[in-house]
Amino acid sequence: MNNTLRYIEDEVYTPCAFKISNFKVEAESKGYAACNFLLNGLRVISRNAKITPKKTGQFVTFWKRKNDGPIEPFQKEDIFDFYIVNLSTENTIGQFVFPKSILIKKGIISTHKKEGKRGFRVYPTWDIPTSTQALRTQKWQLDYFYEIKDPINTALVKSLYYLDV
Repeated sequence: MNNTLRYIEDEVYTPCAFKISNFKVEAESKGYAACNFLLNGLRVISRNAKITPKKTGQFVTFWKRKNDGPIEPFQKEDIFDFYIVNLSTENTIGQFVFPKSILIKKGIISTHKKEGKRGFRVYPTWDIPTSTQALRTQKWQLDYFYEIKDPINTALVKSLYYLDV
């Protein structure tokens, strides 16, 4: 398990009584600490986002590869409940907890009508986007975000994972 996810497990998941099981590293997106696991029985895909030098926000990959073929976006039929994106800077750390349903609605996951995305930008509270598109994206994304600070808002975290508060 990568350091960021281990930190989140210690500082957030343990106080929320969440347990990680069936943890698997995904070999192909090592640069994004790609993994998947069960969190209290919920199926989670996890990636760490990266700060890029020329744009506000952080970039994260969101693709799969079938056998040895080309990469492709995740599909509506793929079995998972949440896609989490872990973000950090020198002084801050946070996590987006995107339910599969919102990723379908926002066109990030492929449906029979539209191809999804292989990567996208995320905009945590500490980033101030300047473009209209980035501001719109940040607005909906922040409904699925929490910053990790003391004390942790366990009620918010549990609500993001749809667990009883």
